[in-house]
Amino acid sequence: MASASAVVVTLLCGCAFLLLLLCSSNNGSYAYAYINNNGGQLPHDALQVLTTSLLRGPPWHCSPSNPQGNQYYEGSSTMKVVHRHGPCSKLSTTTQNMTDIHTGPTRRLTHQHILSLDQSRVDSIQSRLRLHSNPNPDAADLPAKSGLSIGSANYIITLGLGTPKRDLSLLFDTGTDLTWTQCKPCIKRCYVQKEPIFNPSLSKTYKNVSCSSPQCSQLTSATGNSLDCSSATCVYGIQYGGQSFSIGYFAEETMSLTPTDVFPNFLFGCGQDNEGLFKGAAGLLGLGRGQLSLVSQTASKYGKYFSYCLPSISSSTGHLTLGKGSTPENLEFTPFATNPREMDSFYFVDIIKIRVGGVTLSISQTVFKSSRTIIDSGTIITRLPPVAYTALRATFRKQMKKYPLTYRLSILDTCYDLSGYTRVFIPRISIFFRGDVEVAIDLSGIIYGVDASQVCLAFAGNSDASDVGIIGNAQQQTLEVVYDVAGGKLGFAMGGCS
Repeated sequence: MASASAVVVTLLCGCAFLLLLLCSSNNGSYAYAYINNNGGQLPHDALQVLTTSLLRGPPWHCSPSNPQGNQYYEGSSTMKVVHRHGPCSKLSTTTQNMTDIHTGPTRRLTHQHILSLDQSRVDSIQSRLRLHSNPNPDAADLPAKSGLSIGSANYIITLGLGTPKRDLSLLFDTGTDLTWTQCKPCIKRCYVQKEPIFNPSLSKTYKNVSCSSPQCSQLTSATGNSLDCSSATCVYGIQYGGQSFSIGYFAEETMSLTPTDVFPNFLFGCGQDNEGLFKGAAGLLGLGRGQLSLVSQTASKYGKYFSYCLPSISSSTGHLTLGKGSTPENLEFTPFATNPREMDSFYFVDIIKIRVGGVTLSISQTVFKSSRTIIDSGTIITRLPPVAYTALRATFRKQMKKYPLTYRLSILDTCYDLSGYTRVFIPRISIFFRGDVEVAIDLSGIIYGVDASQVCLAFAGNSDASDVGIIGNAQQQTLEVVYDVAGGKLGFAMGGCS
């Protein structure tokens, strides 16, 4: 029997979240220091930690972890996940000082900008959901001017495209379906990227998709934009938060994940006008739920099954597995919720309750049912319905009342000045999903630490009760998150990586 194929890839932990590691004034590595309390119980079901453990400082050495699920099984491909700007990433020294011919030198982002980009992505998701609830063809027009951001970016996977194969590093996103990469001749514009731009004329297996083909008609659902077939060639256009977008030819090409896992006629976008904060990456890879996603196009090999673990520190590693890998003993599944009409890309789940410091919040089930919730790899900070967030914030503040509140940080309105404390107690937070599946949030998903004088609760509230809730990547860290798309369920296991 053939052994499982494995490939090492580099994934980008949300650009915004990762740049925070570089912006921090703390010079130590970002590591948790849990302090035991002489065998006694911590107050309010809390974590007692060193204040310095809450801060994100620039790490200097790569210390790969040993994830539970990072084993190889027949029919699956397991890949290494690292922070783009951490010492384990081959991209970290190539992207920090890049210069774009249109915008000049790339600059590090401030924390305000990081969270602004995250809100931009959330606004884009909310807009897509509203568009399908109340269709308006005029609202799907692509912007005519340069975009500024794609929200919080995603993770990077390196795969091969074309014959002969060219390796390309693509941002991957569970909230979208379409895969695209920049292509020569870049009829309008291509931004700066790490690898040479893909040249379809040098590949023996590249082929444009006809505008009249069934594949072309799938773009409407995958991109949210109506088709404009002004020529025989199918043209795609996809827009992201902050007026970032990609426009180009819809095409077929051979895609290689490993030397043995090769997929001919993979449908993707060959971008000719690509604008926004995609710097360094060659494009984007869709891991959504729709027909054009990598998950669906590789279903014959992997059975619409994948999992990942995002590390909590940039000097550690996680993994992405396509297909069934090892099954953690503590893995629990919650069924996916039914997707709203025409919103096949997203993964919807049902939140049942939230617990803070041992206290179950008093939130009516109608609050979560009316807004619905998705899990998203590209959003950093979890967004909750206003009523749910207000309850979480009030309980968290009550249990943190001994520490002085300080000014807010962008969308984060519950921040503390801990500069006068060596050790602090942080309330534990758990989210419960349908089936009474408890997901205990890691400390990295409870606290967003700028410096000791501004340590914030890493949750935010939506502005409207009808806006969809989002489980962000900060709250997914260290968990083994398993997507059994064919089985209609989402799994969580503690300790997938560190």
